[in-house]
Amino acid sequence: MVTSGLEMPVHVHRKGQLVLTLRGIVRCEAEQSVWIVPPRCAVWIPGDIPHSVTMAGNVEVYCLFVEPDAAPGLPQHCCALSVSPLLERLILHASQMPALYDADGPDGRIATVLLDQLSLAPMEKLHFPMPADAKLRGIATAMMADPSDRATIEDWGRRMAVAPRTLTRTLKRETGMSFGRWRQQLHILIALQRLDQGVSVQNVALDLGYEGASAFVTMFRKALGKPPARYLAERRTSA
Repeated sequence: MVTSGLEMPVHVHRKGQLVLTLRGIVRCEAEQSVWIVPPRCAVWIPGDIPHSVTMAGNVEVYCLFVEPDAAPGLPQHCCALSVSPLLERLILHASQMPALYDADGPDGRIATVLLDQLSLAPMEKLHFPMPADAKLRGIATAMMADPSDRATIEDWGRRMAVAPRTLTRTLKRETGMSFGRWRQQLHILIALQRLDQGVSVQNVALDLGYEGASAFVTMFRKALGKPPARYLAERRTSA
C-alpha cells in the first residue's frame, strides 16, 4: 500500500499483524510503548492486542496477518523486527497471494518459508516505553511535545513535586531504563522520523536540544552502531 498518510485509531483483531515499511516512517502504539520504525523494519503485533498505527508523509507499507497458531515461534509481545532482503521479497510475494491460497501448493510453501524467516528476524530497539505511572506519563508526554527540553530528573522532580529518587525508582521498575537512557531512546525515534522527512542532521540535533551535530551523531552512533546518514541510507537501499 502506498499512501500520503493514514491514521488507524486503536483497534484489535484476532490475528497477529506485521507492518513493514519500505518508504517513510510508521508509528505504532501498543502495550504502553511507542514504536517508530524506519524503512526496512517492521512492527510485529500479536493478536488480541489493542494498538493504533500512524503513517505520516509519503509511505509504502505492507501488512501481513498471521493466524495465532501458524507460527508459535513468533514473539508473544509487540516488537520491532529487522527485515532481511529475503524476508522482504517473501512479504512482497505474499502481498500478491490470494487470501485463500492453496496451503499445499507453491503459495503455501512460500508462506511456510516466510513464517520461518520471520521467526528468525532479529529485534530492533526502536520503542519508547510509556510508563503506567501518571507522573512519568506526564513527563513522557511533555518530552514528546518538546524534545529540546534538557531538564534533568531533578528538574522534573521539582516540577512535579516528587522526590527525584522516587521518579528514578519507578521509571526503572516500569521500563528497565535510567532517565537518561529513556530520554535518549525517545530522541533516537524522533530523530529517525525527522531525518526521514529530509530535516538536516544539524537541525535535528538542535531540535533535540544538542549544542551541535557532533554530540548528536556520537549519541546516535553509540545507540545504533552507525551515524544517522549511513543508517538511513542503508535502510532505504535494497540489498
